Amino acid sequence: MSKKYIKNENLSISYDLYSFINDEVLPGTDITVKKFWNGLSQVSHELSPKNRDLIKVRKRMQLDIDRWHLENYEKEFNLKEYKSYLEKIGYLKTEGPDFKIKTQNIDKEISSIAGPQLVVPIMNARYALNAANARWMSLYDSLYGTDIISSEESISERYDPERGLKVISYTKKFLDQNFKLKKSSWKNVDQILIKNHKLELYREKELLTLEDETKYVGYRLDKEKISAVILKNNNLHVEIIINPNAFSAKGDPAGVSDIIVEAAISTICDHEDSVAAVDSEDKILGYRNWLGLMKKNLTSEFEKDGKRLRRKLNPNRSYISKSGKKENLHGRALLLNRNVGHLMTNSAVLLNDGSEIPEGILDAFVTSLCAIHDIKNKNNSREGSIYIVKPKQHGPDETAFTNLLFTKVEEVLGLNKFTIKCGIMDEERRTTVNLKECIRTLEKRVFFINTGFLDRTGDEMHTSMEAGPMIRKGDMKTSSWINAYENNNVDIGLNCGFSGKAQIGKGMWAMPDKMADMLKQKISHLEAGANCAWVPSPTAAALHALHYHQINIFDKHVKLKDRKKAKLDDLLKIPVIKKPNWSLEEINTEISNSSQTILGYVVRWIDQGVGCSKVPDINNVGLMEDRATLRISSQHIANWLYHGICSRKQVLEIMKKMAKIVDEQNKNDKLYQRMSPNYDRSIAFKTACELVFQGKDQPSGYTEPLLHLNRLIKKN
Repeated sequence: MSKKYIKNENLSISYDLYSFINDEVLPGTDITVKKFWNGLSQVSHELSPKNRDLIKVRKRMQLDIDRWHLENYEKEFNLKEYKSYLEKIGYLKTEGPDFKIKTQNIDKEISSIAGPQLVVPIMNARYALNAANARWMSLYDSLYGTDIISSEESISERYDPERGLKVISYTKKFLDQNFKLKKSSWKNVDQILIKNHKLELYREKELLTLEDETKYVGYRLDKEKISAVILKNNNLHVEIIINPNAFSAKGDPAGVSDIIVEAAISTICDHEDSVAAVDSEDKILGYRNWLGLMKKNLTSEFEKDGKRLRRKLNPNRSYISKSGKKENLHGRALLLNRNVGHLMTNSAVLLNDGSEIPEGILDAFVTSLCAIHDIKNKNNSREGSIYIVKPKQHGPDETAFTNLLFTKVEEVLGLNKFTIKCGIMDEERRTTVNLKECIRTLEKRVFFINTGFLDRTGDEMHTSMEAGPMIRKGDMKTSSWINAYENNNVDIGLNCGFSGKAQIGKGMWAMPDKMADMLKQKISHLEAGANCAWVPSPTAAALHALHYHQINIFDKHVKLKDRKKAKLDDLLKIPVIKKPNWSLEEINTEISNSSQTILGYVVRWIDQGVGCSKVPDINNVGLMEDRATLRISSQHIANWLYHGICSRKQVLEIMKKMAKIVDEQNKNDKLYQRMSPNYDRSIAFKTACELVFQGKDQPSGYTEPLLHLNRLIKKN
């Protein structure tokens, strides 16, 4: 943690951040040192009080809602009275007339190409590069290394010919489903040729043709020989790689050595829930990686299997079109940037009264400044836009504040108004019930809305803490409010004109080792109307991309527009159970599952500064977890404690028991620090307990305040 500050323009700026901005970011932007710091000072001093007031409104509304539940606890829940009260306190806003979003200069990856969306912690350069490069992925490799392909032998380093043949068979079926041949199958093709830029396929010298010849886009040559055929379906490209000499082509009569699929269409580079950034040192690490992506010069060197490797951004993919023209396909995912929300502050910059700068204001300035390098070279956004996903906003007053902040940033940085686009994460209850009005405040910036079950459930539980004990976590997914929430998000998005213009997203598949299950289940996100959905890895992106070949999401949008709309009354149904009849064993099992999840995540966050990782659950199934998982688990136990479903002693005993299990699960990690048996000496164990025992009192049930405090203690 930097302790050295430099005074500039009524700000005290940590020396390392000041040097980073001046020496690495500003050169090449045409913005002077004086202009940047003066602008940041003026805007942060103007907007910080407004930011603080918004947080006070959250607290006041929570106290008002708590009071209503306490006063009406013994009565039968009256939805009409509850709704009227929410309107009275300003929690529920009056919905205005219909409108369509007016966002301009949106890249095709947002507007017209539906596909997987990766989320990557920006503090890890290697992961960020992998995610950016996951626009194009080998379907052969993605299938071979996962449980989608079954074989008697487990997956090992030794090549399994049986698995290899099953991979080839799987890809032939994929081609047959999406690029049908007239009266034949791709498995019969034994020769692929290009003549006069046209595709010719043969089976024993018999010419075969595509049912839809418009799906053939072009080809690639290598030393005058055809090396790839490019096809397109539902705006997604597929490359058939032809190399008869390759090992992987031995089982293919046409010499096909791989199928490359367009996979991660967009990637969220995350400064928020998946990182552990608590001071200037951490923030600079994330900012520097984002800067490298915007300048297109980010690299990462690492050792793998005894070899020293160097990773960098992939180039564009050139090909010859079917009309004979040289063309390019963009080589990388469109990179979006998730800033932090409105709650937290950071010691990297101090205001003139000694208070810390709101971290969201700092993020908006620095990430946009870095993106100016891309506006000049258009390596990322060819439309000259900056895409910021803004999380954890509560209602239209807060989204309006974001619009104001982005306007101020544009003025300081000399950007055209509405250059900065905004993604609205529909993960807070007050945003869900006012989503249309939230979008209205950002109608010229919004490019994205999505749902997030974990954070949204965490806020559901915290908002209604006084209403009674919550149902079990597993039962939440089948409760009426969650179905209404998921449908409402799509309904509002379509009503506001998102189809063909902006993204409607769905949440993360959390089990990176369970790809067979993902392939069966995640197509439901497309059925629900999502034109992007989150995946935890490049491999998952490649496999989830197959769903977008099966369903044309824009045709699906047309059908969904006519369905019965989600009801506000269903959104406001509180998932409580006034007279639970769970056994002690059922209660302990629920608490054990949540405790193990909390400890497995917190111990890496506090001790190693890892904000997102594959955490084994109580059954040793690896789950990709970030702070959203922590929020739902800690709030759930806190609710049960408050309503007497369990005792503090009972929870503490379970926490200690689960700590031993987490220690054992991490025994092979050389950097891991055990929590047991000296629980009192473990800052990580202490933090996990605080998240539960102080959970009711945390602002909106967020985990950041306690995590940041204890991580700083650990770092020092």
